Amino acid sequence: MAINRSVGHQGQRQNTRLTGFHQASVAEAQLARVAGEGCSRHSYLASLLEASGRHSGRDLADAVHLLCSLHGRYPGLIELALQRCPKGAVQDWLTRASEGFERERLYLVRLTSAVGPMPSTPGAAETETSLVAARHALETLAMSERGGCALGAATALVGDWWAVRRLLDRAAARVGTETPAPSLPDEASVVAIIELGTETPASARALAFGGEQLLLQHRALFDLLEARAEARGEY
Repeated sequence: MAINRSVGHQGQRQNTRLTGFHQASVAEAQLARVAGEGCSRHSYLASLLEASGRHSGRDLADAVHLLCSLHGRYPGLIELALQRCPKGAVQDWLTRASEGFERERLYLVRLTSAVGPMPSTPGAAETETSLVAARHALETLAMSERGGCALGAATALVGDWWAVRRLLDRAAARVGTETPAPSLPDEASVVAIIELGTETPASARALAFGGEQLLLQHRALFDLLEARAEARGEY
């Protein structure tokens, strides 16, 4: 789950004329990336949302616990990105995203307590190793010195969280826990901040990289959850 990837003129008037098109394309690409590569496309998430068998509660509890291990700690990816962000529109957006995600984090932590203990599963040490690596990967993205990388990861997290939230709400309904209203920035604000935050081709590439890597970590988490469910089997 570790990340280790290297990423590899025209006149000023033409660049200015094309800027709006370039920025819109970057934003649209990020939205498409989340839709096509996010956890909403993972078959195991669909299984969790639709499951009703005798082990469905156990599997949902496992998902909540692992999500809390990845995203339930403070500071998280958005807060770390905010700490390094200079003043301006991107910092303002990250501040709003941080405030929203803090409410989501509190919901996640409360839900983790409500669903009971993490299910006993073979390979606990390997699971913890994977989670440590995933948290390190998110920290690396958030603290990247490449302009746009942290914003790419943060906007991908906000976009992909809607699928995660469906899973949390499913678990909350099962255990009778209240589901608060979603509090993250909406899609329009994500598009707007990407337009403002990717003024150069280099920042656009960095944003794409950050988004790809965040989504990779989410997919890997659901791979891990699926493997843990299979390891538990019928026991």
